[in-house]
Amino acid sequence: MVVIHYTAMTSAQEARDWLCNPQAEVSAHYVISRRGTVWQLVDEDMRAWHAGAGVWGCVSDVNSRSVGIELANTGAEPFPEPQMAALEDLLRGITARWQVPPERVIGHSDLAPGRKIDPGPRFDWRRLARQGLAVWPVDDLEAEGGNTPAELDDLGKTLEAIGYTSDADMETKLAAFRLRYRPAATGPASRADRALALKVARDYPVDPVARNA
Repeated sequence: MVVIHYTAMTSAQEARDWLCNPQAEVSAHYVISRRGTVWQLVDEDMRAWHAGAGVWGCVSDVNSRSVGIELANTGAEPFPEPQMAALEDLLRGITARWQVPPERVIGHSDLAPGRKIDPGPRFDWRRLARQGLAVWPVDDLEAEGGNTPAELDDLGKTLEAIGYTSDADMETKLAAFRLRYRPAATGPASRADRALALKVARDYPVDPVARNA
């Protein structure tokens, strides 16, 4: 997998130096500055300590199965064009080298619902999806018209099929799903939430066997 984070620090150099400090007890494979400078801190075939406690699909030890990318960002700012372009170039190489499908390029918030929110609502997942580097439902909420009530009711099963298999409660998982796909949504789970989740689960199940079945 590939896990995308933001640093929550004002300076890319500060984040880079902290990730290289043994006292931090955290590390990542790459850091990308706002200007698009890429620093590799850990070899891709080595384990980095970027994901912490979390789970995605059947993977409970995400650190051992992923490449972690830190984007210099405070969490309250847009991601600049040079940074996004550098991320895209980096992702093309990583996904090709390790045969990572787009549904396994995720955010820290996806694997740790309720504990992490990065890369946050300002991150442009659609942009990555247009290049096959992440997933996004092509017709968005237009999918809701073709779903049966029974399918729409089973939101928990649908979110698990996408990859949200942590032991967090349903409200927390829904918040993580919304953070990525519907960041402006609030309140109880709606038909739009359920329809969009069902489309993501059908098009991009976390289990590739299920997708090819």
